[in-house]
Amino acid sequence: MPAVLNQIKLFSCTKSRYLSEKIAEAYGKPLGDLTFSQFSDGEFQSSFNESVRGCDIFIIQSTFPTADNLMEMLMSIDAAKRASAHYITAVIPYFGYARQDRKDKPRVSIASKMVADVLTAVGASRVMTMDLHAPQIQGFFNIPVDHLDATSIFLPYIKELNLPNLTIAAPDMGGTSRARYYAKALNADMVICDKERKRANEIASMTVIGEVKDADIVIVDDMVDTGNTLAKSAGMLLEKGARSVRAVCTHPVLSGKAYETITNSVLDELIVTDTIPLKGKSGKIKVLSSAHLFAAAIKNIHEHGSISSLFSISEVAPAK
Repeated sequence: MPAVLNQIKLFSCTKSRYLSEKIAEAYGKPLGDLTFSQFSDGEFQSSFNESVRGCDIFIIQSTFPTADNLMEMLMSIDAAKRASAHYITAVIPYFGYARQDRKDKPRVSIASKMVADVLTAVGASRVMTMDLHAPQIQGFFNIPVDHLDATSIFLPYIKELNLPNLTIAAPDMGGTSRARYYAKALNADMVICDKERKRANEIASMTVIGEVKDADIVIVDDMVDTGNTLAKSAGMLLEKGARSVRAVCTHPVLSGKAYETITNSVLDELIVTDTIPLKGKSGKIKVLSSAHLFAAAIKNIHEHGSISSLFSISEVAPAK
């Protein structure tokens, strides 16, 4: 006889409600009742307003700044554990602090490891996320991590563009593995933008490895922050003879003057997902939804199915 599955419930923290509602709709189940009451000094309290005893629950929240977003997730996990939830999955579409994955200078925190430890300590049974800045962060956890891949969202869109001389570009040496996967899937050539940084978000120099003359370039990356690197890469690629330049970036961090930078750049368009809500507007930014991918992953986890099967672009239809 097949195993009897525990009741599943989906919940959302505050700042990812817009995405959680789409995930719940794609899953076919309404969001549960989780609220946050706030004291006058800004302190808040997480509260489940329905029973979660014995349930498999999924709490959804990206942990982009402010730190309150991470705190909401931690407090909700703690509340669920104390309410006797059977299994608690932290669904973190954008895993904040992922860029702090090593000691790049003396006396600094490895914040992504710290966050992994805290999530485990408060009672998370499992973590689901997408396109970590450094995939090895999965090893920071002593609980299962489901690392989703946004290729099933982006590849169909790139194919529909029907670019005549498609070439995939890695934004740096660290992104070659991701770019190579896209290039292989799309039967396209690949180039590398090799950059040297002065400090975070500031580039000292950049060169292109590979032939880009008359190419229709698509730069692939896990996130876009200030947009300066992306804008400079696009300009340099056009100077080298590229015919057009686009970019696909999973997480639209887009801080500072990023929207202005992207709008004024030579990029034809920037394609992102909805793991982080957009704070501004630009006619060059197109958002593709990750809701169907997360909904399918939640279903497979609950039913003890395969997660890797979702990385095939035939398995998940991207939402427009």
